[in-house]
Amino acid sequence: MGDEGRDRLLRAAWAQPPLGDRVATLSKIAQQIGPDPGSRSAAPADLPDSVRSLAAAARDATRARGGGATALPGKVALESAPDALRVLARRLPEGCVLVSGTNGKTTAASMLASILRVTGREVVHNRAGANAHWGVATALLEGPGDIGVFEVDEAWLPILAAELAPRVIVLGNLFRDRLDAYGDIEALTGAWLRMIAADSGATLVLNSDDSTIAHLATACPAARRRPPIFFGVEDRSLGLAEAEHTADSIRCPACETPLHFELRLLSHLGHYRCDGCDARRPEPEIRGEEVALEGLSEADLSIEAGGQRIDLRLGVPGLYNVYNALAATAAAHAIGVDPISIADGLGGFAPVFGRGERVQAGDTDLLILLMKNPAGANELMRMLGRDGGQGLDLLILLNDGPADGRDVSWIWDADFELLADRIGRATCGGSRAAELALRLKYAGWPVAAIEVDECLSSALDRSLADAPDRLIALPTYSALLALHGELERRGLTPPYWAAPTGAPAPSSS
Repeated sequence: MGDEGRDRLLRAAWAQPPLGDRVATLSKIAQQIGPDPGSRSAAPADLPDSVRSLAAAARDATRARGGGATALPGKVALESAPDALRVLARRLPEGCVLVSGTNGKTTAASMLASILRVTGREVVHNRAGANAHWGVATALLEGPGDIGVFEVDEAWLPILAAELAPRVIVLGNLFRDRLDAYGDIEALTGAWLRMIAADSGATLVLNSDDSTIAHLATACPAARRRPPIFFGVEDRSLGLAEAEHTADSIRCPACETPLHFELRLLSHLGHYRCDGCDARRPEPEIRGEEVALEGLSEADLSIEAGGQRIDLRLGVPGLYNVYNALAATAAAHAIGVDPISIADGLGGFAPVFGRGERVQAGDTDLLILLMKNPAGANELMRMLGRDGGQGLDLLILLNDGPADGRDVSWIWDADFELLADRIGRATCGGSRAAELALRLKYAGWPVAAIEVDECLSSALDRSLADAPDRLIALPTYSALLALHGELERRGLTPPYWAAPTGAPAPSSS
């Protein structure tokens, strides 16, 4: 395909809205343009100065207004130079890693960036979470660096993989999420299969415990030619007593036979086999052993990686963060990072905004935990249920904006019932606060403990007054941004896009 035809297709892709139904469109364009063929004699070494100047002006104007400029500079650059991603990515001497999946990609990518910084690498990273085309382009414009680590929206992954020619692609999980944007899981699986079949040369890092993700390794000849690296949890003490009613992938992706689960860990993640075609969970190379989930602040585990053991205390809670740490470890292993640096990078990792972030609001310790779909919500309910403190004081914020998904019926699949006897006070906020309160009533939460306040500022005030020691906030995505903005206005936390990375200093080992 000539440059003119390719630019035309790229302009059509970049014109797609960052939110909304675009899985099929972006996948088709990615197939048409194909993966980056590598360096060409005619390939530009950098963007024209005029393009960089326009992007810099957009950045400066946005920051002058108090914004983070996490996407607009990239948008301006792509409008002027549709091949900007490909050109900028070639300037990374060690290439880049793409991290995607429904849940955990922000944290897993940040963990990997922390590990790589320990090794002394300069990491280009979209740390503020802008994970569509504009955000990745903005991060690349902020270079230079040695290696890129980019979390990527599930729908945008095929075309960004085609443009960036990553050395590693990390696929963590696929859960039902924002059906109005992504459709069902099968839609994303099909797009990812076509991406892998294009064979960009990337090493795949896959979650053994998600049957849909693991199946990608056997469904494409390209994946079989380059063995993937699998990660998974081995600790059987974490098993669930029964199947979750929200589990999504419960049939064999190869033959549709119901899967037999020997161990259930989180939603449909676990140890499985198919009695119809003999498919089974791949043996992971990166293994999570001896996991101890320590309340709402930490998790202990040991990781077996390439025959070596790494003992860790993670500064973030929950089984889902154990999976994030395993994904980051597997990606670092694929790059060739030594176990000591992996341990240092994960041991010094600080939570990213809204994913276990803590803010001191006067005398109240405010813990913020993003809640956006049934699988994630249920794991949060289990984690909160294990907390050994007194009654839980909660601020739950439910919005139905484009970034959240217009359909909020998923709250009826979340197991709020698990906390019915643990509630102190619960303030419901956001644009769908009343519907949330109704759901909590039907979950058996004491009606006298539930308050409804759609105004974020007063809901926060009310919650802090009712919870003098500790308040736990569970916001959906746009509500998280609004809550963080309110905390910033009160001077309680820096802007989320300006927060430190939390990476430890380079190891002397």
